[in-house]
Amino acid sequence: MRYLSTRGDSTPRKFCDILLEGLAPDGGLYLPERYPQVDAATLARWRELPYHALAFEILSLYIDDIPAADLKALCARTYTEEVFGTPDIVPLRELEDGVYLEALSNGPTLAFKDMAMQLLGNLFEYELARRGEELNILGATSGDTGSAAEYAMRGKQGVRVFMTSPEGRMSPFQQAQMFSLQDANIHNIAIAGVFDDCQDIVKAVSNDLEFKRKYRIGTVNSINWARLLAQVVYYFAGYFQAAASNDRPVSFTVPSGNFGNVCAGHVARMMGLPIHTLVVATNENDVLDEFFRTGVYRVRAAADTHETSSPSMDISKASNFERFVFDLLGRDAGRLRGLFEGELGRTGRFDLSADPAFAEAAARFGFSSSRSTHADRLATIRDTDKRFATLIDTHTADGLKAAREHLVPGVPMVVLETALPIKFAETIVEALGHEPDRPARFVGIEALPKRVVRLPADAQAVKTYIAQHCD
Repeated sequence: MRYLSTRGDSTPRKFCDILLEGLAPDGGLYLPERYPQVDAATLARWRELPYHALAFEILSLYIDDIPAADLKALCARTYTEEVFGTPDIVPLRELEDGVYLEALSNGPTLAFKDMAMQLLGNLFEYELARRGEELNILGATSGDTGSAAEYAMRGKQGVRVFMTSPEGRMSPFQQAQMFSLQDANIHNIAIAGVFDDCQDIVKAVSNDLEFKRKYRIGTVNSINWARLLAQVVYYFAGYFQAAASNDRPVSFTVPSGNFGNVCAGHVARMMGLPIHTLVVATNENDVLDEFFRTGVYRVRAAADTHETSSPSMDISKASNFERFVFDLLGRDAGRLRGLFEGELGRTGRFDLSADPAFAEAAARFGFSSSRSTHADRLATIRDTDKRFATLIDTHTADGLKAAREHLVPGVPMVVLETALPIKFAETIVEALGHEPDRPARFVGIEALPKRVVRLPADAQAVKTYIAQHCD
């Protein structure tokens, strides 16, 4: 399997090359040259596999430069009951008739990002040891990516993590998870700005090829293909639990800000998984909902990015969206480059509403979308607690609201749970009048000493900090 850039760089690259690289040299995102196809016989064979074995089967379709025995061992070491709290890893349960919750938040940091990040940490350590190299990971987080990356990478040989986050924009629990870590290879950087400023810094540093190569800069955000690939696995696992047979379609609703989580569903559907609809659930920062309704992709300025009670989706530049648009345009890299480097750079938007490709998008790719507000989240949390004795977090509430708007008779709807409620306790208290349950290992975490530096929203300042801590 070879990988190419969405912006046209077709230099042949294998999986382990792009694992350590992040963005392509031309600023594009990596995708496989083709999506492997999965037939009915393969689905039947995979249906009864435990999660770690299913992960190996899917990953091995995309990874041929790691020996099969080593890849199988990495998957087995990653997806264990000890790490994820249950032998099912991503158990599914029916909430109401035809609506299911897939639990993706049983990992070390109580968020779905653990599903990929735990594997990524093991892959990084494996490949760096094989090459005798070190890697400096630069990331941006709006809440959950940072803690998941840091917990996965802490103590890993050959890896340093430099994680940027928007100062004051995460929940107190999310901040405490990250800033309380004292490991020498973990560096937290609070940026005076919003998440999009952090994401822009990561891209700017990654696009400085001289700096990137000198300091061995890699990424853990979902611009890294390896992370997105790991997320494909739980769509197959959820499908097998929701569908009684492999000829039955299933829909998924995915709370989404950066488009990475739902893009993994797009990949699964392109592989042949019988997904009927992929519902993109947004909060008030509705750049993705606007696109799927109108064909207009319009990024927002920092001042127009709302601070909401589902903060991990407070994003107005969905970096993974480029991968979908590449497929939408028939993998025309020149046209995509014109949109993202040309129109978007000049005007902050592009318009595909009159393009036949957009007109066919829902039928060809199965996408739909919905938007949620703070009042909607409160109402959904209260209703779910009252009727089903089930407590959900704010992002999952966005997803559940959207799911109910897109139900099709006879088609199971799987809502991807994104985090445990304790991560957003303030809103849970507002909705229900009491604190959500807190795992024992996180009692008092907000009071622990914090290790964080504060920097302006400036790529050069971040580069200077990295250089100072790598020499």
